[in-house]
Amino acid sequence: MEEETLLEQGYRKYRGADVDIYFNTNICAHSGNCVKGNAELFNLDRKPWIMPDNVPKEAAKRVIHTCPSGALQYIEK
Repeated sequence: MEEETLLEQGYRKYRGADVDIYFNTNICAHSGNCVKGNAELFNLDRKPWIMPDNVPKEAAKRVIHTCPSGALQYIEK
C-alpha cells in the first residue's frame, strides 16, 4: 500500500531508517500480538510506543504480519 493511502485511511506514521511503520488505532483489535511479539519495537509504556529503529527491519516485518486486524502496516525504504 502507498503512504498517501495509509495516511488518508487514518494511519499514523512512525519513521525508521529502513522501514516506516503505520498504525491505525481505529481498526486495532487489541490482540496484543505486537507488544507480545517484540517489546523493543512496540512498548505501550513509552512515547512514541513504536520505534522502528530498535529492531532489524525483518524482525519488524515478522511481527507486523501477525497483526490480525491490519492496524499495523509497513513500507520498506
